[in-house]
Amino acid sequence: MPSGTESPAGTRAGAREWVGLAVLALPTILLALDFTVLHLALPHLAAELGPSSTQQLWILDIYGFMIAGFLVTMGTLGDRIGRRKLLMIGAACFGAASVLAAYAPSAEVLLITRALLGAAGATLMPSTLALINNMFHDPKQRGLAVAVWLSCFSAGGAIGPLIGGALLEWFWWGSVFLMGVPVMLVLLVAAPLLLPEYRSPDAGRLDLASVALSLAAILPVIYAVKEAAKDGWSLPLVAVLVAGGVLGWVFVRRQRALADPLMDMELFRFRAFSVGLGTLLLGTLTLGAFVLLFAQYLQVVQGLSPLHAGLWMAPYAVANIAGAMVAPLVAARLPTDRTIALGLIVAAAGFALFTQVGADSGVALGVVASTLITFGLSPLMVLVIDLVIASAPKERSGSASSMSETCSELGMAMGVATLGAVGTAVYRSIIAGSLPEGVTGEEAAAARDSLPGAAAAAEDLPSEVAAELTAAAEDAFLTGLSAVGWASAATVLVLALLTVLFLRSGAAEAGEDRGSAAPDSGTAHGGGVGGDRT
Repeated sequence: MPSGTESPAGTRAGAREWVGLAVLALPTILLALDFTVLHLALPHLAAELGPSSTQQLWILDIYGFMIAGFLVTMGTLGDRIGRRKLLMIGAACFGAASVLAAYAPSAEVLLITRALLGAAGATLMPSTLALINNMFHDPKQRGLAVAVWLSCFSAGGAIGPLIGGALLEWFWWGSVFLMGVPVMLVLLVAAPLLLPEYRSPDAGRLDLASVALSLAAILPVIYAVKEAAKDGWSLPLVAVLVAGGVLGWVFVRRQRALADPLMDMELFRFRAFSVGLGTLLLGTLTLGAFVLLFAQYLQVVQGLSPLHAGLWMAPYAVANIAGAMVAPLVAARLPTDRTIALGLIVAAAGFALFTQVGADSGVALGVVASTLITFGLSPLMVLVIDLVIASAPKERSGSASSMSETCSELGMAMGVATLGAVGTAVYRSIIAGSLPEGVTGEEAAAARDSLPGAAAAAEDLPSEVAAELTAAAEDAFLTGLSAVGWASAATVLVLALLTVLFLRSGAAEAGEDRGSAAPDSGTAHGGGVGGDRT
């Protein structure tokens, strides 16, 4: 097959496509790694650059905010200008921004470069997933390729703290950013040789007003739910959330009126697409709350350092990868809806087991529960993402990919703000009546706020009072954790039932819709080879 061309529809992928998948894995791993690699480096850069506490939070969060905000725009832009072209532009920008971040002379410059990294990162996620859809036409091969893609993303997030810790042992804080430079250079060299180019033949102009509306709708919602997860809901945050919702409604109305919309609302007529996005949102919602509480349990209740906590969280990342790789194999023998439902039942068992962890249970019980949770949720993520991009016509797979990633981002954020809020509410209601005598003023307020706040307050109290406060706070936290575990178990069990009821018919509908798609729905570019047929 000539360089830069797409595999003819209906053919099985060969060696070139699988090597190309390895190329796509590079930015996927790096993108996820950048979400977590800065956590250990924050104290080092804070000592050198002197950012305020607010700046530190924004340095951590702005990367994810910008990715979430630009996903819809970049997914559709790839459909218009070419997915490989957008991937290479994003890789070049990501590499340049990584260098700027590594040598940032001030906190303000670092904050700006982190925002640029997020905007560049938003080009990578939908581009890689849409290119997988172009390269792998056989359903079984495409399912395995999506599983590899998701596994790389999980691995990147898991190894971020470990790699960051290792680099900080030998180099300065900026070294954690320079990892991206050689990866992006390899991508820029290999992409023209191994990856196909594809763009929609009927792509219209990019509507800049829609771009602005999408950012104005998504960013306030993400900001509000994340801030609410930290400090609870307040009137200003509710106002921000409502404003984002209103702007989202305006955005949808505009898309329906445009001949060339930024987000094609017609995709939602595919049941597999709409039902798939809904299940993905709810599944990641339970995962978002679990990750937060598990990290707090390891560090505060079990007293582990961040690095050791990261090591004990590695098994659930491995289980996530294993579940992602096993899911397509099981789905080859069982219907997709049943495969997802079985996985969700396993996840429910993991959440139920998670409710039994305690201060004296040791780390092992929590680790076993975490592996069951992520192993069980992996089929949902892999098979639904595959179903979503397969249900959309090929010329719109970039837009479909970006929407699936946006749902994942929203689900993780909403999980912390909803189920996480359940745990916080239970904690606060219990600790309010369990404070030992001698805990007043600022210490009492900190203890009532959160478990980490109670741990910090205990450091300033006499040993006996501190021990009583710590025990009371841990008991309250574990009760809240148990409530979240049961709520999550119930959520995924209901999701399993809904999957069996609705996702099978949606998958059949997707197959019928794609089979009846127009023959000239997509055009491959490069090497003089003609169009792809959906």
